[in-house]
Amino acid sequence: MKHILWLLRWVLKAAIFFTLFAFALNNQQVTTVHFFFGNQWLAPMVLVVLGAFSIGVVVGVVGMMPWWWKHRHAKQEPATPPAESTTPAQAAATTPAYADGI
Repeated sequence: MKHILWLLRWVLKAAIFFTLFAFALNNQQVTTVHFFFGNQWLAPMVLVVLGAFSIGVVVGVVGMMPWWWKHRHAKQEPATPPAESTTPAQAAATTPAYADGI
């Protein structure tokens, strides 16, 4: 069973590779990307698509970094000591007698 999954994984990788390779072969025409102030870049369409994808990945990673750091630091903080234990009578005295659903 392990051998079949290994083979299936490699077949999937090969299919993805050949799909992207066919995409690159079919999009070799030169494309013009117009920037500000009259600047332009002439490049094959594959490079333009690859560049746009790479910029999107970089923007996504940079956008997620604050969340990742906050999440990582929250895991690394030592656990706080448990609060003083309260008896059930003390807990009942501090909680309201009704719940309004909010």
